[in-house]
Amino acid sequence: MSRENPNHPITITPNHNRVRVVWHGTVIADTTRALDLKEATYPVVHYIPREDVAMASLSRTTHQTHCPYKGNAAYFSMTGAEQTAANAVWSYEAPIPAVSEIAGYLAFYPSKVDIEETAL
Repeated sequence: MSRENPNHPITITPNHNRVRVVWHGTVIADTTRALDLKEATYPVVHYIPREDVAMASLSRTTHQTHCPYKGNAAYFSMTGAEQTAANAVWSYEAPIPAVSEIAGYLAFYPSKVDIEETAL
């Protein structure tokens, strides 16, 4: 679905591929139900349903940000046996109505994880 804002367009579409998020060799997320959010000139971001994420590997932090086009974002860190990636994951748990489809989905910073996308 496209959000028509001439200054800041946002499009959310289902991703029909398999999306996996891998961190230090561990699969953190594996889904065929990702949503792709394309915002203005930024790269596409994969939003993944929580049910398809190893939530035991994540811990909620107190970090928050606000986007005028999506709302307030909550953050999670990933923890493993010998490493931590602070605030590497975010979620719009109650986004503004224009992007309500991403409510509760999680997104990962590609600089902190490997994101693999393969055709089904």
